[in-house]
Amino acid sequence: MDLLERRSVLALATIYLFRMLGLFLIMPIISVAADDMSGATAALIGLAIGVYGLTQAGLQIPMGMWSDKIGRKRVIVIGLLLFAVGSLICANADDIFTLIVGRAVQGAGAIASTLMALLSDVTKEQNRTKAMALVGVSIGASFMLSLVLGPWLYALIGLAGLFYLSLVLSLLGIVLILFAVPNIVQHTFRRDTTPSLQALGAVLKDTRLRFLNISVLLLHASLTALFVTVPSLLIQQFDFPLAQHSWLYLVIMGFAFIGMLPLVIIAESKNKMKEVLVIVLVLLGVSSISLHWAPYLWVFGVLLWLYFVGFNSLEAVLPSLVSKLAPVGYRGTAMGVFSTHQFMGSFLGGVSGGWLLQYHPEGGVFWVVGVVFLAWSLVCLTQPAPRQLSSIAFSLPKMTNEEVTKLADQLSEIQGVEGMQIFEDEQTAYLKVDKKRLDKDTLLRLAPQVTL
Repeated sequence: MDLLERRSVLALATIYLFRMLGLFLIMPIISVAADDMSGATAALIGLAIGVYGLTQAGLQIPMGMWSDKIGRKRVIVIGLLLFAVGSLICANADDIFTLIVGRAVQGAGAIASTLMALLSDVTKEQNRTKAMALVGVSIGASFMLSLVLGPWLYALIGLAGLFYLSLVLSLLGIVLILFAVPNIVQHTFRRDTTPSLQALGAVLKDTRLRFLNISVLLLHASLTALFVTVPSLLIQQFDFPLAQHSWLYLVIMGFAFIGMLPLVIIAESKNKMKEVLVIVLVLLGVSSISLHWAPYLWVFGVLLWLYFVGFNSLEAVLPSLVSKLAPVGYRGTAMGVFSTHQFMGSFLGGVSGGWLLQYHPEGGVFWVVGVVFLAWSLVCLTQPAPRQLSSIAFSLPKMTNEEVTKLADQLSEIQGVEGMQIFEDEQTAYLKVDKKRLDKDTLLRLAPQVTL
C-alpha cells in the first residue's frame, strides 16, 4: 500500500472501532446500571441492549446502496451524526423507554456496508484483501475492548458518561472521515464489497449461505442474551463487584483468543471445517447450560472462557466461509446479508434474554441458549463439508465485447477455476478457484495483473 492508502485504511478501521466501541461499551454493565431507571424491567432492559440490532439490520444494506447515489462520505457522516444523537438521548435518559429510543437511533447510523464500499474506492485491487482484514481486526478488537473497558469506565464516569464518550467517539469519526480519507468523486460499484439487489435473491436462496447466516444470528443472539443476565449473576451469586468485572473479562478474553487459535488453524489448514463447526457448536451448548450450575466463581470463569473459545472461533471462521461460498462476484451481497443476520441476532438475543430473565429467572437463559446450540450442531451434521475455495478479483483493460467473451471462455477452461463472471460495467473479473489445483501459469499468462 502507498502512504495515502495506508492512511485511508487506518482511518476507516479506526472509525469502525470507535463506532462499535460506542455500541458495545455498555453491554457488560447495562443490565445492572439500568435496573434503577424508571419503568425498568428485565424484558425492557434486554430490549434496550439489543434494539440497536433491529435498526442496524434494517438500514445497513439500504444505506450502502444510498451511498452509491449521494456519495460515501455523506452517508457515513449522516450515520455518525445519527449515532451521536442517539448517544445524547441515552446519556440524558431517566427512564428505560427513552434509553430504548436512544439505542434504536444509535443503531440507525448503519454505516458498515458504506464503510466497506469506501474502503473499496480508496484501495487498489491487490491491496483490498489486506485492507478488509485490517477492518476485521478492528471489529474484533472493539468487542474485546468493550468487555474489558466497560465496567472500569462505568465505575469512573457512570452510565451517562459512557454514552457521552460514545458521542465524542462519533464526532472524532466525522473528523477522520472528512480529513483523513481522500475525496473520491467517482464512486465505483464493486460487487465484492457492495451489496447488489440483482444478487440478493440468489444469496437468500442459497442453502449453504442460509446455514451460515442462521449460525451467526444464533451466535450473536446468545451473546446478547447471556449478557442480559451474566453481570447481575456475578454480583448476586458470587458477590463479585461490577468494578472488578473488567479483570475477569480481560483474563477470559485473553485466554479465549489463545484457545481458539488451534481450532481455527485445524479448520482452515487441515480442511476440517465441518468437524470444527460441530465441535464448536457443542462446546457453546454445553458451556452455556453448565454456567447455570457453576458453584464457584473460578468454575464460572472457566465455563465462560469455554463459551468465548467457541464464540471467537465462529467469529473467525464464519465470515471466511461466507466469502468462500458466496456466488461468484457477489461476495459484497453475501457479506451484507450475513451482517444483517448478525445484527438481527443481537436484537433477538436482547429481547428473548430479557424476557427469559423476567419470566424464567432460574437459569432459563442458559438452558435455552445451550439447547439451541446443541440442536443446531445436529443440523450442522447434515450440511455438506465446505470446499476450500478462494475468491480472486482483478481489473480488466479496455476490451471489446468480443475480447471479453474470448477471455471469459479462456478463464473458464483453466484448471482449478470453479466459477467465473466478468462484469463490464465495473471492468472487473471475478473468479472462484481451488488454489491447490489452480494452473497459475496459465492464469497469469491470460491476466498478468492478477495477484496470487
